[in-house]
Parts: sequence; C-alpha cells; structure tokens
Amino acid sequence: MKKTFILLLLFKAGLLFSQDLQLHYDFRHSVDPKHNTANFPMISFQYFKDVDTNATGSFLLKVQSFLSGDKNNTGQTFIQISQTLKFWKPKVYFSLNYTGGLGIAPPSFGYYLTNSFGAGISYPFQWKGAWLSANLLYRYNAFHKPSHDPQLTFYLGKFFANYKIFVEGSIVAWTENKDQGIDYTKGQKGKKLAFYGDPQIWFRIKKGFFIGSRISLYYHLISQDNKVQAYPTIGTKYQF
Repeated sequence: MKKTFILLLLFKAGLLFSQDLQLHYDFRHSVDPKHNTANFPMISFQYFKDVDTNATGSFLLKVQSFLSGDKNNTGQTFIQISQTLKFWKPKVYFSLNYTGGLGIAPPSFGYYLTNSFGAGISYPFQWKGAWLSANLLYRYNAFHKPSHDPQLTFYLGKFFANYKIFVEGSIVAWTENKDQGIDYTKGQKGKKLAFYGDPQIWFRIKKGFFIGSRISLYYHLISQDNKVQAYPTIGTKYQF
C-alpha cells in the first residue's frame, strides 16, 4: 500500500511538471510511397506545467521537427502553445491555443503551416486511472480567405503494468474552408473536415528513458483523398 501511494505521488508530480525529448524514425514512405518520397527522423520536444504562475491552469509548449529535407536537414517545424485559465470553482477552464510552423519542399521551395488561433473551454478529468482532457474551441485559420470554425481536442494518458508501460495520445478535429483564397483552391465551396491524431505506446527501460512507437494519423491535411493516412514510427523518449 505504501509503495502504491508513493508511485501515485510520483505520477502526480510528473503531471504537474514534465518535459520530454523524443527521437523517432518515421516510416511513412514505406507504408505510403505515393504521398511520401522518403522515410526520415523526427525530433519532438514537449514542456508541460499543470499549474502556471498564477495557479490558474496548465501550460503546454510543443515543438516538432521533421528531418525530411536533403541530407536529413529540417524539412518542417511545427509549434503548439496552449494555456488554460480558471478563476472560478467549476472544473471547466478557459482555453487558449496557437499552432503554426514552416517547411521546405524539394528542391528549395519554402512554405508555412497556416497559423491557427483558438479560444474556448477545457475539461480535464480522471477515469479508471486514466488522465483525460476534452477541449471545445472556436478556431481561426489565418488563410488568405480566413476560416472560422469549431475545433474538438481530446487527450488520454494512462500507465499500465506498475508504471512500466505508458499509453497516450490525442486527436484534434476541426472544419475549415475549402477555398483558402489561393489559386489552388479557387472555386471550391463549403467546408471540409480535417483531423490529426498521435496514439503512442511507451515502455520504460530505466527511470525517465522509454522506447516505443507512435502512429501519426492525418485526414485532409497532406492529401485531399477521403481516407485516413496512418504513418508509424519507432522511437525513444527521455522524460526529465
């Protein structure tokens, strides 16, 4: 009982403040050569703090780089910043979110990942030992022809086998204008549904060092085909 209590305290502390560095190898060319020219390494850094300096909510910073360029130079970098705030008793938080990034397409064509800004509500909760969070946001996509849309985000994380296995993942779904105000999308009408997910499984090797895998799920993000694209990785994670 004492050991279980100590583990619970350590797990809670890990949720209050944690940061991790991940290194993956992405096999998307192997599983989908039609849409991807090569497999590549990927680096991800995540910083999470459950209570900010005003003791009102949580803060998340995530930076992810695909080393998909020539000679495995950086081909794309993505950034996410999220903050929740609460100044009242009900366990529903006000949530703010930003995403964006930059990339290079071969041979040397630069592009950007469109900025998105979100504001809405967040509800974190626990269920059968799992940590979960559901967010419903208004999303502003900064296209040439701006898009105003709903966004739903869901996160799950849970340890198994006496904290030796960790399963986590998130899914983000939203709608956006088909016509983004550029020549490529000119004349398209209405909205399209898009989503991204990243289910992961990690096996603890020693203290903060893990090995595992994640699957990147895309729908209407890197292809306009009406199908989900699933790209597996193998990777390591160091949590500190």
